[in-house]
Amino acid sequence: MDLSQISDSEAVALCGLLRARIIDVVSRSGGHLASSLGAVELIVAIHRVFDLNQDRLVFDVGHQCYAHKILTGRNQAMDSLRSLGGLSGYPKPSEHPADAFIAGHASNSVSVALGMARARTLQNKDYSVLALLGDGALSGGLAYEGLSDAGESKEPLIVILNDNGMSITKSVGGVADHLARQRLKPQYLRFKRGYRKVMGTTLVGRKIYRITHKVKTAIKETLLPCSLFEDMGFTYLGPVDGHDIKRLTRLLRYARDLKGPVLLHIRTVKGKGYPPAERNPDTFHGVGRFCVETGALLSPSKPNFSARFGQILCEMARQDPKLCAITAAMQGGTGLDSFAAQFPARFFDVGIVEGHAVAMAAGMAKQGAIPVFAVYSSFLQRAYDMLIHDIAIQGLHVVFAIDRAGLVGEDGETHHGVFDPAFLDTVPGMTVLCPSNYAELETMLHYAVYTCTGPVAVRYPRGGEGDYRTNSGPENTAVLRTGKDITLTSYGITINALLRCAQRLSQDGIEAEIVKCNTITPLDIEPIAASAAKTGRLLVAEEAAWGTVGRRISAGLLERGISPAVAYINTGNGFVTHGEVGKLRTLRGLDEESLYQKAREVCGYGNS
Repeated sequence: MDLSQISDSEAVALCGLLRARIIDVVSRSGGHLASSLGAVELIVAIHRVFDLNQDRLVFDVGHQCYAHKILTGRNQAMDSLRSLGGLSGYPKPSEHPADAFIAGHASNSVSVALGMARARTLQNKDYSVLALLGDGALSGGLAYEGLSDAGESKEPLIVILNDNGMSITKSVGGVADHLARQRLKPQYLRFKRGYRKVMGTTLVGRKIYRITHKVKTAIKETLLPCSLFEDMGFTYLGPVDGHDIKRLTRLLRYARDLKGPVLLHIRTVKGKGYPPAERNPDTFHGVGRFCVETGALLSPSKPNFSARFGQILCEMARQDPKLCAITAAMQGGTGLDSFAAQFPARFFDVGIVEGHAVAMAAGMAKQGAIPVFAVYSSFLQRAYDMLIHDIAIQGLHVVFAIDRAGLVGEDGETHHGVFDPAFLDTVPGMTVLCPSNYAELETMLHYAVYTCTGPVAVRYPRGGEGDYRTNSGPENTAVLRTGKDITLTSYGITINALLRCAQRLSQDGIEAEIVKCNTITPLDIEPIAASAAKTGRLLVAEEAAWGTVGRRISAGLLERGISPAVAYINTGNGFVTHGEVGKLRTLRGLDEESLYQKAREVCGYGNS
């Protein structure tokens, strides 16, 4: 759809159509509603000024991309949003050429966009590059690394800061305060452009322009707060109403013509155009299916590991004044709302800065506090350096509550928590605990806080517990079922599928022994080795990347001279797409039926 020729009134009407479509789609599929609604005018303005099949728009996080997907020929496919085989909820270059770069995590857009701009210059090509920051991405340190280099580079680059006053919850820190104080207005842009053009035609004019520019800068620095972005080397435009499509379009054209680093600061309302989302932007940031007329969720929230973690931590904090909770802009998502309300002095939301959170936790632990950092598995990846250098080297006691461990579903590749079992195992002194139900979660949290020393992680999945409710304790391994024909091994909630699998195998005359790993780092190999030596067959199932715990088991068996017939079932050595968790487990062979058939195969039987 070519929007370059539409009128301002037609653009306003288009924004209304886009909002209606987005609300309709997300009400049926779930997704990131409030952010996308808040960016509709901005996306339309960008499409009016730029050709995104050639020009490059780099989204930060990507929560704001739904209007962009619709405007790039994917309107009909929006009905498949976030479903297996359907559209991703984030920008995805393999999905459409107008998606310049994959997104899902925060604060990298300026760095990526600068890389694209430099490649363009080196190749003597002519296209625009834009980075769209928003939803708190500016709280991340990587954003400032990119801004610092981009401003100094003088590369033609447009950074759009969509300032909605929110990240996923309210933005925190000095940056939010700085943006709220900005008062610079761009009313004089037309005069400024003409003045620069006229004065640049002669040597005398250029000298006069330099003098007047210095005078203007000196006066501004005397009378107005210094602009952070101008100090970095950007031409700063704004703040401007992000829902004024006419003005946005004019400013984007002006920014494009400046041929240097430009930062356009716009202010938007998260959830704009849908009253329930405007009133509750937190709820409608990432929302499930809901009734469009009322905004009521169609599937009320159910008990889950995140909520139970928050309850347990509150109970522990009442007894121990040294216990503190840390989150990186994920207070609600990690179940810490009650902790924040009950213990505000011991609750720290540091923004989207996982590296800082880990380093800060190290400082707290060094001085005698007991910090518990609640963080999604895929987000902890960004703090690996601090985990090793700031915590592990000194053996500091920091507890990591690793939420969203395993497959998370519709958010896809950027959010699946399938890598932490591997990278945490490389950290000297690390302990990794894997509860299979709420009772074990409570036991393991107490064990992590009061028995373990050094860094310790308790990892648990998105969603609730399964049928297995026995508390087998925090340490080592537990034999849940004895058998003589095959050993089935796993950890976390995957144990539920193995128990059902064993029940079905017994009906076939195959007696399976189940060995459950409660601690995967360090891994107690002896019970698994003893069982595998007895049965002569082994199946290891784990909702993690290829070769994680299974590889260590394999090495341990080899060292002991044990060589059973073996099958390792995991998420593979690539990336897992988006889709409903149950379907993804089937896709990767981790559902009950697939495990049952694989166990029969290992035992020498064909498919039933």
